[in-house]
Amino acid sequence: MRTLLAALLLATTAVTTAFAEGERATMAEAHTGQPGDLGFERVFASPGLDGPAPRALKLSRDGRWLTLLRNREEDRQRYDLWGYDRQSGEWRMLVDSTMLGSGRELSEAEKMQRERLRIGDLSGIVTYEWSADGQALLVPLDGDLHLARLDGTLQRLTDTEAAELNPKLSPTGTHVSFVRERRLWTGQLGKEPQPVTPEEPSELVTWGEAEFVAQEEMDRHTGYWWGPGDRRIAVARVDEEPVGIVTRAAIGATGTRVFEQRYPAAGTPNADVRLFVIDPDGGNRVEVDLGPERDIYLARVDWAPDGGTLYVQRQDRAQTRLDMLQVDPATGASEVLFTETAAEGHWTNLSNDYRFLDDGSLIWWSERSGYGHLYRFADGEWTQLTGIGEEGGEWVVSKLVGVDQTAGRLFFTATRDDVLAQQVYSTSLANPLQTTLLSDLAFHNAAQMDPAGRTLVVSRSNHSQPGQVYLADQSGERLAWIEENRLDASHPYAPHLPSHRPVSYGTIPGSDGQPLHWMMITPELEAGKRYPVFFQHYGGPHVQTVNKGWNGPLVQAIVNQGYIYFEIDNRGSAYRGVAFEKPIYRAMGGVEVADQALGAAFLKTLDHVDPDKIATYGWSYGGYLTLKKLAADPGLYAAGISGAPVTRWELYDTHYTERYMGMPAVDTAAYAGAAAIEGALAISDPLLVIHGMADDNVVFENTTELVAAMQGAAVPFEMMLYPGHTHRVAGPRISVHLWNSIFDFLDRNGVGPTCLVPQSSGTDRP
Repeated sequence: MRTLLAALLLATTAVTTAFAEGERATMAEAHTGQPGDLGFERVFASPGLDGPAPRALKLSRDGRWLTLLRNREEDRQRYDLWGYDRQSGEWRMLVDSTMLGSGRELSEAEKMQRERLRIGDLSGIVTYEWSADGQALLVPLDGDLHLARLDGTLQRLTDTEAAELNPKLSPTGTHVSFVRERRLWTGQLGKEPQPVTPEEPSELVTWGEAEFVAQEEMDRHTGYWWGPGDRRIAVARVDEEPVGIVTRAAIGATGTRVFEQRYPAAGTPNADVRLFVIDPDGGNRVEVDLGPERDIYLARVDWAPDGGTLYVQRQDRAQTRLDMLQVDPATGASEVLFTETAAEGHWTNLSNDYRFLDDGSLIWWSERSGYGHLYRFADGEWTQLTGIGEEGGEWVVSKLVGVDQTAGRLFFTATRDDVLAQQVYSTSLANPLQTTLLSDLAFHNAAQMDPAGRTLVVSRSNHSQPGQVYLADQSGERLAWIEENRLDASHPYAPHLPSHRPVSYGTIPGSDGQPLHWMMITPELEAGKRYPVFFQHYGGPHVQTVNKGWNGPLVQAIVNQGYIYFEIDNRGSAYRGVAFEKPIYRAMGGVEVADQALGAAFLKTLDHVDPDKIATYGWSYGGYLTLKKLAADPGLYAAGISGAPVTRWELYDTHYTERYMGMPAVDTAAYAGAAAIEGALAISDPLLVIHGMADDNVVFENTTELVAAMQGAAVPFEMMLYPGHTHRVAGPRISVHLWNSIFDFLDRNGVGPTCLVPQSSGTDRP
C-alpha cells in the first residue's frame, strides 16, 4: 500500500457541494484569505510556494556532474533536465522538455507505472539515466527514448507509437534496453533494437516488467537486470493468468473506459513469476531455480560486482521469511546464502539498504535486534555496524546512503539523535564504534552519494525553512549549494512569511506507556478564545507523519482559516522499531484508533481548543481510519473526512494486506474486526466520503460497497466522486476545489471558526 503511504496532504482531492452559485462564491472568497494571507488558490498555483523542487538528483559515475530535474516557474508540474558542472561551477539546461517532447499520449501501461511511482501528475521529463562514461544521459519523453550528450547533441533512439517501458543503458553504456509490447528489447546504440525474449501467445504474459504488487508494494519497479560487463541479463517472466479480474470503470467527464484489471486481492492467487538469465541477444537462456514453492515473491535481484554470481531475495507468501539465494548464472542453480526470519507477531520488511562489495562481503539492513541496523556479512559471519557500543541501538537506520570501499567508510541516515529529525552519519567498517555526525541537528535530513561513495548530496528542511539541497564532502562540509532556496524577498513564499506560524512538538503516553509524538500549529491565539482543530491522520504502517521537516504551505493555509492543525503518530507507524510497529499485526483499525483517540482527548484538555470542534481527516489508510475513528468513538470528533478508504481488507492487494492481516480464509476474525463497513452503519457524526472513479489501487468498489450499505441503512453522509481521477486526485484547480470544499463541509456542519471572512466584508457566517 505504498500509495496509501504517499497520499496524506499530497492527496489533494476535490469535493463539491450543492450550494447555490452565489453562496459557493462567498465561501471561495472566505477560504482565499485576505491580501498577504495564504489561501488555497495561491497554495496550488505556480510558482510553487515551497520554492524550486528539484527531483531525481544524480551524480555521474566520475563525480564531475550533478544532474536533476527542475520544475518550471510558470508550470510547477513540468520538469526539464539540468546539469551542474562541478569543475566550472556552472548550471545549464541539458534538455528542454518543451523543445524535445512530441506531446504524444502515454500508453496505459506507462500511465499505470507512473501511478506506482507517484508521478502521475507530472509532465515533461520525469526520469533519466547516466551513461557509464559520464558523457551522455538516457532521457525518456512522451513514450520515446533520446540520448542527450554533454556536448549539447541529441540522438533519438526510438520513434514508435508503441511505448518503451523501463528503459536502461547497459553497464558499459554500449547498449540500450527497454520493454515494448510485453517483450524485452536490446540493441547497440546506433542500431535498431530487437526483441530478445519469446513472443508469448497470451497477452497476460510479459517479460521484463514488474508485476502490480512488486511496483505498488515491494518498491521493485523493473523486471530485468543487466549484469556487469554487459555479459548477461536477468529477466523476469510474469504470467497474470492466475490473477483475479477487477472490472474497473474509469469514468471520465465525457466518457467511460472499462478495464479488465488483473488485481490480486488478499487471499487470491498472485501472478506466476519466473526468473531467467539470458545473453544480451536473448541466447543461452536458463531458468533460475527459485525453489519448489511457487507461491513466493521475487523481491530483489542483484549481480555480484564481478558478475560471477546472481543474488535473489525470495520472500514467502506469509512474509515472515526472506531468503537470500546465490545463483550460478550459467546454470540457474541456486542455494540459500542466509535467511531473515521475522520476530514473533511481526513480518519481514523489504529494504533497498544493502550493498554487495568488491571483496565479496555484503552490507545488509536488518531488524533482527528489534531496530533497523546495518550489518556486514563476510565469510559466513555477521558483524553489526550500527547501534553498538555505549549509546545502545534503540534507534533506526533509515537509509544506507553509500560506501567508500577504498577508505572503508559507510554512510547512512538514522534517528540516532532525534526520532523526528533524521541525520546523516558515517562510520568505519573496520571500527564501527567511531560514528560521526555529518549533518545539522537543526534540520530533518536525507542524503545520497555517487557510486564510489565520495560525495554527498544532502537534502534538508525544518519548520521554518523549505527544502534545501547541497553538495558535501565525506566530512559533511558543504562544498556548494545545489538549491539554497533562501527565504529572501524574492522567494515566492516571502509575502506569507508575516503570517507563518511555528510548529510545536510534544508527546503523550500511549496505553502501553510508549510515548506518542504529536505536532501542532496554531493561529495567533487570543486570550479566552477557543479554536477548532483540523486533526489530520494517516495511521498506517511505514509512515511517520510527525517530523521536524518543512510542513508546506497547505498546512499554513489551513491554520490561516482559523484552525489549529494537529497530527499524532500512533503505534504501527515508522522509525520506532519492531515493538512499536507490530501491535497492528492481525489487528488493523484497533490500536491506531485508540492512540488517535488519546490525541483527541489530549486536545480537549487544552484551554485554546474548542472541544466540540475537532474534525478528523485522512486519505487512503487515513480515509479508512476516519471511518474506524468515527465508528469507535461517537461524538469524540465533530466531523470526519474519508478520502479513498479501504473499507474491507479482502478488497485490497495480497502483498500489503496479508503482511499484516494474514489470509482471509484463515484469519477470518481479524478481517472481520478490521472491516470498516459494518461499523460505519453506526456513524452519527457528519461524514464526507471522497473517491476517484478511476482508482486502480484502492479500487472504487471499496466506496461503492460502503455507500450502498450506508444508504440501505438510511445513515446520512455526504459524498464526492471524481471522474477520471485515480487514487491521487490532484491538480492546480482540483486541489483548490478540494480544500475549499472540505472547509465548506466543516462550516456547514458547525465545525468552522465563528468568522471566516474579514469583518469589513459585511459577511459573518457561523
